[in-house]
Amino acid sequence: MPLLRSSLAACAALVCLAAPAQVLRCTDARTGQVTYTDGACAGAASVREVEPRRTPQEIQQERQQAAEALERKQQQLDAEARQSAADREARRERDKAARAAQQPLRGQDYARSAECARSRRNLDVVASSVAGTYDQSQRVETAQRQVDLDCLGPEGYAEVEKARAARAATAPVIVVPPHYPVHLRPAPPPPPRTFTQCNVFRCYDSQGNSYPR
Repeated sequence: MPLLRSSLAACAALVCLAAPAQVLRCTDARTGQVTYTDGACAGAASVREVEPRRTPQEIQQERQQAAEALERKQQQLDAEARQSAADREARRERDKAARAAQQPLRGQDYARSAECARSRRNLDVVASSVAGTYDQSQRVETAQRQVDLDCLGPEGYAEVEKARAARAATAPVIVVPPHYPVHLRPAPPPPPRTFTQCNVFRCYDSQGNSYPR
């Protein structure tokens, strides 16, 4: 950028210095060779004015126009430089955000997160309504897994699941034997009662039991 500004300044200075010069086109009468000069044509060459000599007012106007053009060019270069810097900064921010999104979260306290607290409350509600059925135990297990995920994070949850799978693989298998109904013999009918004595109010059998009359 400083080199470009120096070049623009040098070009403007050359334009301003060359402004008052008069340019003549000289054509040699013998050879036909064409030359240009700001002085006088030598010999018998034909002369044609290419750039007429300008008045001081014209020179001042040209200098002013050159300075204005140089200022506009400088403003354009400054604007392009600012835009380029803004584009680079925006690109760095996008790259930083992309890298942060790709990297796993480290050092995050999952146990203090709102998701962990919500999962714990849900587990308490589910566990308090357990009635001992298979569906209820499945609900408790699902709620517990959600607590492990929200309170331990993805890495901790993977470790817990690995340990749970290892316990399930080594747990003994309990086989419940089939239930066969037991057929009981009917009880023998009681012996017939034989009354041995009766009075006005009660009767007595041979075994000594009394019955109201």
